[in-house]
Amino acid sequence: MANYDALGSQTRNSPYGSGDPYYNESSGYITPARPAKKAVSKWVKFGIPVAVVIIAGAVLGGVLGSRSSKNASASSSAAASAAATSAISVKNDIGRFATATDSQYLVPIYPMTTNTAAFTTPTFVSTTNTNLGWPQDPFQPSNPSPTQVRPDRPRLIAPTYMWDALPNLIKNDPYLSGWNATIFSNATQYLALPPVAYFLDGGNGILDPAREIKQRVKAFSYAYRLSNDTKWLDRTYVELQNAAGNLTGGWGPDNSTKWNPTHFLDTAELTAAYAIAYDWLYNEWTPTQRSSIMTTMITYGLNNGVIAYSNSDPAAYGWWKTNTEGNWNCVCNNGLTMGALAILGDDTTGIAAQLLGLTVPNALQNCAFAPSSDGTWSETANYWYFGTTGHAEMASSLLTATGSTYDLLSVNSEFQLTGQYHMYVSGPGSLFNYGDCGPNKYSTTANAMLFYGQQYDMPQYQLFQRDQFDAAEPWSMFWYNPAVTGAFWDGLALDHFFDNSTDQWGSMRSSWTDENALYVAVKAGTLQGHQTHNDLDCGDFVVDALGVRWFGELGSGDYNSIGYFSNDLQDSQRWLYYRKMTEGQNTILVNQQNQNVAAAPTVRHDTSATVQGSSTVMNVPGDSSAYFVADLSSAYFNVTSFSRGVHLINGRKQVLIQDEITASAPIMWRAHTNATIVVSSDGFTATLTIGSETTIVQLLNPPSGAAFTTMNPVRFATDPTPPQPDQPNDGVYVLVISLPAGSYTLEVLISPQWPGMSSSSYTTPASVPLSQWSLTSPS
Repeated sequence: MANYDALGSQTRNSPYGSGDPYYNESSGYITPARPAKKAVSKWVKFGIPVAVVIIAGAVLGGVLGSRSSKNASASSSAAASAAATSAISVKNDIGRFATATDSQYLVPIYPMTTNTAAFTTPTFVSTTNTNLGWPQDPFQPSNPSPTQVRPDRPRLIAPTYMWDALPNLIKNDPYLSGWNATIFSNATQYLALPPVAYFLDGGNGILDPAREIKQRVKAFSYAYRLSNDTKWLDRTYVELQNAAGNLTGGWGPDNSTKWNPTHFLDTAELTAAYAIAYDWLYNEWTPTQRSSIMTTMITYGLNNGVIAYSNSDPAAYGWWKTNTEGNWNCVCNNGLTMGALAILGDDTTGIAAQLLGLTVPNALQNCAFAPSSDGTWSETANYWYFGTTGHAEMASSLLTATGSTYDLLSVNSEFQLTGQYHMYVSGPGSLFNYGDCGPNKYSTTANAMLFYGQQYDMPQYQLFQRDQFDAAEPWSMFWYNPAVTGAFWDGLALDHFFDNSTDQWGSMRSSWTDENALYVAVKAGTLQGHQTHNDLDCGDFVVDALGVRWFGELGSGDYNSIGYFSNDLQDSQRWLYYRKMTEGQNTILVNQQNQNVAAAPTVRHDTSATVQGSSTVMNVPGDSSAYFVADLSSAYFNVTSFSRGVHLINGRKQVLIQDEITASAPIMWRAHTNATIVVSSDGFTATLTIGSETTIVQLLNPPSGAAFTTMNPVRFATDPTPPQPDQPNDGVYVLVISLPAGSYTLEVLISPQWPGMSSSSYTTPASVPLSQWSLTSPS
């Protein structure tokens, strides 16, 4: 289980370690030419991978940098090559587009400049110059088969031809160079640590140790292949021997369940770790070492995979293989697939071939359909990391080892949209982190974006991810295409709405490149069908501005709590915990009662379709706006009608949240914040302060009896008692409006106090019914 602070934020050390060029041992991440904040919002670290250092991502195979010109003429190829040389020369002159990583939020800081020489349309430039892209893969089978692997090693993710090209690419690309330095620094830090200790953590099993071992094995194996220094090889073997229980003191139970197959994620991640070590260092192991690694992987990993697939009991090892469209299916099938591919040809038991006949078709039916039809990862924004990492690793391993992904990338035609989902669910300071955030991420990153960018011909995915703090790890070295040019934000819409009924949410902002930008996200969607990782939160929202999160999420509860994952029915024990129940969300509460899990909201929305140009300076037009309206009547008991609208107004400088509700029981408007709150004497204005930043929240046209008050984020005394106590939510306050049963319109105006903006530049919008909302009204 992750360690959480009062707001559910995962706590940990810097994810980069000392080797990253943005990181300074004494001061943390460097933020040049930007004054330090006086205080840090406690929403800060939520939703970012919990690791001592870097984490994991996705995969790349095939021909990089050649997609856009397979049929081009010689003259156009020459022109493209010249353009490539020019664009990449500019990129190299600039270096990384982000000048730093923010020390508090770990988001990229982009220079505020109108110099757009390199900030152009996202493109994969055609070139045959290996300084600008990968060479042709010589392994091109005409009839690929999962059990027919490439003749050379490595075969997983990074074949020999990629390793051969990598040193020259590192010398010529600022991103690869920086990532390479970070990987070596991380490996050095791991080297000084003892082998990963066995720790069984209740419902999360040994997932943290498993993922930490995988993280270390990747770093050590990479460092050896780039340096030929045997200390990395030796330490890899120590880590493997430790997880096999062959060192003093053992490691877990002394039987076939050593890798905890009852929580099969643990088994899968350890199998993947052993597969990487076996394959990447294949020619360096002695026959005895190779046999030991393979035997351990079969005994504790692959054999249990066969049991999982052969057992029809859904409560046994393999419950995740049946109708499980989410991260479990992706991670479990990936681990077994990587393990099987690694030993295929050496394995005399037949288990590798047997499993490949099971994992690939099962992932096609389940893992590949984890995103909703609009790309939203239905388990929540944080589980996107786990699921896409498993999916991308599996697809890449199959591609590089056998020459095909067997439709894992294409069987779901909308899967390619999930990269877009990740971009829009990411705000200036954090994710729209509704629901559960998951266990420690360790070997999990957003680097699937690099793989998907290449495979789906979406260069903006690569350009978005390469500046993120979690990009520097071994997968990135092979999934990133150095011939990608441009800026992800050039031509990118500020708003996007996701309409699949399972999710239904909107993302609206004022800039893609300013960490102080306004960001508002709001959701509706069903309250079932999320792998029991959601909250009862129809109408929930977050607001970022001025570099902090003003209204945010509490995050996960304790995964080991009794009944936490029992089910998603109305009477589930899950909904007894404050962080999961409706009163723990930023929405309306009726009769102090949870929302109806059978909710079927409907939404409408509109946007001015404002796009950011190539400049990092986004000058928002005065008439630029967007809104999202959801009919949430079905989400409540004792409600005749309820609609919530969120509107960006005044050139995206202010936010109006409007609720129209008729209820036969008392209602309560609630929003959670880390800010210090001062309510005016009339109760109509709340002044929120975080550090030196201020936001004014006003109740416009207040109904009789309506006023702001504050509460602590704790359950009501009359609430049913959960099986275990709630976690404390220290440092959090709830801004509240309470009213008796009746019909009301609540208009809440949120006005961040932007530097240099006079009071006369703020607007008080006219009162307009939600049914009449448009892009220009209210304004």
